[in-house]
Amino acid sequence: MSKYFEDMRIGEQAFLGGHTFTSEEIIAFARRYDPQRFHIDAEDAADSFYGGLIASGWHSASVCMRLWVSHIQAQQKTAALAPGERQPRLGPSPGIKALRWHLPVRAGDTISYSTRVTEKTELRSRPQWGLVLSRFTGVNQHGLQAISYSGQVFVERRGGGQRG
Repeated sequence: MSKYFEDMRIGEQAFLGGHTFTSEEIIAFARRYDPQRFHIDAEDAADSFYGGLIASGWHSASVCMRLWVSHIQAQQKTAALAPGERQPRLGPSPGIKALRWHLPVRAGDTISYSTRVTEKTELRSRPQWGLVLSRFTGVNQHGLQAISYSGQVFVERRGGGQRG
């Protein structure tokens, strides 16, 4: 994502990294943000629908966001820029779509996250920006999809989107 809107290609993919969830971090996150019994107490969770402690879906989504931001920051640090050139800016995100938690994430699971550009839209109302839609996925160590969603972000256009 350290590219201008025009330089991004539909189908372009990036591996964001992996994360191994521990029972300690599952419980700590859930106590603060999602205190349901199957997220905060292993004994109570054993008697739940899930049969054991699981990570909050918001936890798995938050890890994906952290890895995405780290990926962008790493790209920006290593990008070769021509003299006088600067990194393109990312704008805000108007939101996500189709968030799905396909299966529970348990302590010891390692989720590998990736993203793929699926759509690009030029914006007449804001010619200096383009809107990029990407599909984010998280797959566990067994190759099973645990999480998926589509995220949108405004990406700066080269030359402010002016045609000339």
